[in-house]
Amino acid sequence: MNVDLFGRTVELDASRLDASESDASIREQVREYAAGERRAFDLAVALPDGFTGAVMAEMQAIPYGETRTYGEIATALDTAPVAVGRACGNNPVPLVVPCHRVVGVDSLGGYSAGDGTALKERLLALEGAPVVEEVRNDAHRSPGSS
Repeated sequence: MNVDLFGRTVELDASRLDASESDASIREQVREYAAGERRAFDLAVALPDGFTGAVMAEMQAIPYGETRTYGEIATALDTAPVAVGRACGNNPVPLVVPCHRVVGVDSLGGYSAGDGTALKERLLALEGAPVVEEVRNDAHRSPGSS
């Protein structure tokens, strides 16, 4: 199913979402999220088996307004960051499983939903998450500086 978000079309594989939820309910939750009224989706997700499912489970654990790097997730799963990036790109339910919260150390990284990184940056801004420049500045700040 396709949902509209900030004038962009995002494809969600509804077969991965709880069958008891209607398309209207899913669309309403996306609308609430975009309006800043919702921080988490109340939709059960059937994670794929294997590595992509493991990466998606890690993404689900990233709180609203926070980010993790591909490397941090790779370390948690004892794999390589590029493998995590590929799995993020295979996420069948972006937004619901927040792959936009996974960033590179010094770049946004990719985003397979909507119009790509422009939407990813907009989602991170909506959530008040640090964007790459802020993350880079924090990493280069010496202890005790503000």
